[in-house]
Amino acid sequence: MNILFLGGTGLIGTAVVEQLMTKNDIHLTILHRGSTPPTIQNTAITYVTADARDTQQLATALGQTYFDVVVNWIGYQPEHIANDICYFEGRVGQYVFISSASAYQKPANHYRITESTPLHNPFWQYSRDKKACEQVLQASTIPYTIVRPSHTYGFGKLPFPLSAKHPWTPLQRLLDGKPIIMPGDGTSLWTVTHHTDFANGFVGLLGQYRALGHAFHITTDHAMSWNTIVKTISQQLRVTPNLVYLPSQYIEAALPAYQGTLLGDKAESAIFDNQKIKEFVPDFCAAVSLAEGTRRALCYWDNHP
Repeated sequence: MNILFLGGTGLIGTAVVEQLMTKNDIHLTILHRGSTPPTIQNTAITYVTADARDTQQLATALGQTYFDVVVNWIGYQPEHIANDICYFEGRVGQYVFISSASAYQKPANHYRITESTPLHNPFWQYSRDKKACEQVLQASTIPYTIVRPSHTYGFGKLPFPLSAKHPWTPLQRLLDGKPIIMPGDGTSLWTVTHHTDFANGFVGLLGQYRALGHAFHITTDHAMSWNTIVKTISQQLRVTPNLVYLPSQYIEAALPAYQGTLLGDKAESAIFDNQKIKEFVPDFCAAVSLAEGTRRALCYWDNHP
């Protein structure tokens, strides 16, 4: 199977590449801008440096090559998808767009999110743009599959309710006994998925042509409160967290940049129904607990100070 990744050198993409390399008869081309150095070297992988949004650079780098699968990891605006449709139509068997579960309705009308939950997030432009990208695909004739990752973590980043510029910052705050801000009372339910578990389901969709025209989210089945998430990470650090509870609206008023990621995402409960991905990929199982995922991340950071 001849596969092209547009981007895919980040946390989730790296886990997917590692799983793909365990399969037979795979040739993977990763087209990236070179800002993130490749970490996986394999004779089945070809790295190409180019700007995926520059049609001329695409043509120079790829020519008329036909790909069984193209995965766009870096499509954020409708025009990004429209350009891909113009370039790849007739040259791809399955075009996979990485959307976002944050595009689902906020607040949701039902506690359990399925792929048919409406896409409507009035708090976050990023999510509305992902919805618009999906609409461009759905109006086209290109053979597409949509995947909506939710909060996925791994060796590069552990889950916290407020994101930091550097992923080790909240860990150091825990170690130093400094306050960790918790939106609300910390009891809203949230779903975090280890990147290797996501990859397990995702790889099973590639080249599966009955998945064409479908959208999927790929998450664990276990939702936890934010209190439980932060305390689980703290247990692996052998510290007691110093949690400070503040209303989400207060945080957003003080730090407007958090409106999308907080009011439009992490302040809401998120519980996912994964029946659809299990029907299409029967082997899919999210097996990595948060405690185990945290242990792996801490081991990675210990070895990469």
